[in-house]
Amino acid sequence: MAIRDTARRKLTYEDYVLFPEDGQRHEIIDGEHYVSPAPIPKNQRVSMRLSIRVGGFVEQRRLGEVFASPIDVLLSRHDILQPDLLFISNERATILKDKNVQGAPDLVVEILSESTRKLDERLKLARYELLGVREYWIVDPLADRVHAFKAEGESFRKVAELSGEDVLTTPLLPGLEIPLRYLFQ
Repeated sequence: MAIRDTARRKLTYEDYVLFPEDGQRHEIIDGEHYVSPAPIPKNQRVSMRLSIRVGGFVEQRRLGEVFASPIDVLLSRHDILQPDLLFISNERATILKDKNVQGAPDLVVEILSESTRKLDERLKLARYELLGVREYWIVDPLADRVHAFKAEGESFRKVAELSGEDVLTTPLLPGLEIPLRYLFQ
């Protein structure tokens, strides 16, 4: 849900740090404040499985770092998001600061819920595309489906729509294989 005041200036990180710690996810997207409730157990299960698989793979091979929400990602002055999961390669390690991430991660994963579907599929997709994320996965636990987008030039191209017995892979992490059967069990 967006909290809007059309006469108001675009919000920044300075505004963001003043938001209450109320157990909800607060984000600023293109200067507007969005609030989402905590994820449901099924989404948390999927998040944990992704974290274990992706995080373990990355750590074992020393490819970079993986973080699960909540972690603040400052993509621009007016875009502060908390992706469900993100991967930062060693090549982009300088974006990891003491208090937050300042720049575009290599991979961002959002796990859909009914309350975040439109935000994740439209607004966040557009911001991640515009602001330099290399790959974006939209994971839908309600439909047991994953949509993967890859940056090509200045825009995203949908590179996969997976379901059923499909296996999730990415050229960012060669050798990583996540069976959707495992992810959504």
